[in-house]
Amino acid sequence: MTRKTTYAKITAKIIFITMLLTLMTAFIYGQYMKKEAISSLAYVDAKKTSMFVFETLYSAMQRGWNKSDIYEIISRLNRVDPNMRINAYRSKIVADRFGDIDIDKNVRETESSIIKAMRGKEILDISQAGVIKYSYPVTAKNECIKCHTNAEIGDVLGVINVVYPIDNLKISLDEMINFFIVFIIIFSIVIFIAIFFELNIHLIKPIKNFSNVIRNITNSKDITKRVDVCDNIEEIDSIKDTFNEMLSSIEYQFYHDTLTGLENRKKLTEKLEKKVNTFLMIINIDSFQEINDLYGDQVGDVILKEFAAFLIQSAPKKGIVYRLHSDEFAYLCQDKIDLAEFKEFAADLSQKIYKKSFNIDSKGEVSLTATIGISYGSEVLLANADIALSLAKKNRKNYLVYEESMAMAKEYEKNLSWTKRLKKAIDEDRVVPLFQPIVDVKTQKIVKYESLIRISDHEGGYITPIHFLELSKKNKLYHNLTKIMIEKTFKKFEDLSYFVSINISVEDILNKEIHALILEKLKNSPIRDRVVFEIIESEGIENFNQVIEFIDDVKRYGAKISIDDFGTGYSNFEYLMKLKVDYIKIDGSMIKNIDTDTNSQMITQTIVDFAKKMNIQTIAEFVCSKDVFDKIVELGVDYAQGHHFGKPTEL
Repeated sequence: MTRKTTYAKITAKIIFITMLLTLMTAFIYGQYMKKEAISSLAYVDAKKTSMFVFETLYSAMQRGWNKSDIYEIISRLNRVDPNMRINAYRSKIVADRFGDIDIDKNVRETESSIIKAMRGKEILDISQAGVIKYSYPVTAKNECIKCHTNAEIGDVLGVINVVYPIDNLKISLDEMINFFIVFIIIFSIVIFIAIFFELNIHLIKPIKNFSNVIRNITNSKDITKRVDVCDNIEEIDSIKDTFNEMLSSIEYQFYHDTLTGLENRKKLTEKLEKKVNTFLMIINIDSFQEINDLYGDQVGDVILKEFAAFLIQSAPKKGIVYRLHSDEFAYLCQDKIDLAEFKEFAADLSQKIYKKSFNIDSKGEVSLTATIGISYGSEVLLANADIALSLAKKNRKNYLVYEESMAMAKEYEKNLSWTKRLKKAIDEDRVVPLFQPIVDVKTQKIVKYESLIRISDHEGGYITPIHFLELSKKNKLYHNLTKIMIEKTFKKFEDLSYFVSINISVEDILNKEIHALILEKLKNSPIRDRVVFEIIESEGIENFNQVIEFIDDVKRYGAKISIDDFGTGYSNFEYLMKLKVDYIKIDGSMIKNIDTDTNSQMITQTIVDFAKKMNIQTIAEFVCSKDVFDKIVELGVDYAQGHHFGKPTEL
């Protein structure tokens, strides 16, 4: 396992490395300055000292002092600084003139630095730790020739040797300032480099990786995924663990029922999407609402929790129990099992529920019964089990297994139910028109309305035609609905100044009663020249001549013709030229995304250009936003209709 670190450790590491590098730099630079001081500053100081000694000795000799006096001067100079030693050695030239001295002779012959100095070379010797030795050759000048008659100008007359410790050297203020400037620059560079590389590796990159993983989880909308960032940082690990725990909590709440703790309908649906051969059972508690009404929701919740625990205990462990909603549970088994065994389990479970008593408090109990719907296979199991459950309840069966014939019976039952509702709505005069505004794109003012069929329910809402219109055609109620819409729309607009469009199908046009009703209304109504008949799309017009005849009839009264949902079905450009329509309503499927869909823009532009050449005005429906509206204005559409300007309402 990789050893984890922390940002505190990383910070300490950066500081330690920075200080170490800084100290090393300071030490190296200090050594460099020391060497420079020894090789330059010490050299200058030593030479000045030697010249000072020479001038002192020379002055004494000019006054006629003898050899012992000169040695006394040197002795006194040495007493000035106990750490400094000064010696003067005569050359062979001086020894030949004034007599040799043993110590001078010995030094001239044995000490290499003195030998070199006697040849006229200044010698700086720092080979001994902590000590500087400097040998200064004294050369003959004009005034020296008076006494040293055997010498020539430039000859070495002697060597002054100065010895003193290195710690007496003085470093200049400029050198110190330069040192600290360099030190600060190097320190800053080291800090920057350390922070950049260390934090980039241990902070920026891990956080970036962490962010990318979170973004991927967010984009995929898959809350079952977890963050798995391979970094050895404890803080990142802590954030990762916290985030994963949060995801686990969200996932649990998303996929589990809060009351019973069972997995919910969402989890079951996702499991069924894998389309594995499966047995599914839906268990619905009979008349559970009566228990809630009698004992209260709190007692009902207690019973549901006890019922969930009972199902878990009773169901085979090879499957999973789910709570779908309220009083409905499910049992899913994807293990190997045959239908007979599953039916036997359903029958047994039904009996166990019947015999079981559920506690409502410390003193009371309640008995329950349940109805079970079963489906098996790999396709639409939930819907099939629900159909089996509904039919089992209707036929008072404890359980039923889904069969294909049940789906047909369910559809028939649905159709029968809607037929009754539709007939009742007609009898109770609850078929009503709602009106959606249509605006002029140039002025954005309402100039007309479209009349749309709805059924008013008993709760004050409206049922849209998607639920009943096709069914009305099968049950021969469709033309009744058309008559109602024509009657109510004409009456509504007698006192209004707006244009109004009424939807009619080719079936309506071919129907003699509808045809006659429209002509009668146009003949006797004051709004004849403000009515637009909007021919609804269909797959084709078989009786083309009859449609043209209808158009000619209504236009004689000043009415207008519009083609609905242009761009699909039969309404192509050839039909437009023959039908002589006044408006084209462009299909909403092209309009709703026209602000971003270039194909829709291109098709719409073609329709608009053609319509203008044919002197036909265009209407865009499904205008749901300002962006869509701005685009249709740009394309030259004449009118706009959609929720951006108003939903269908009563006037």
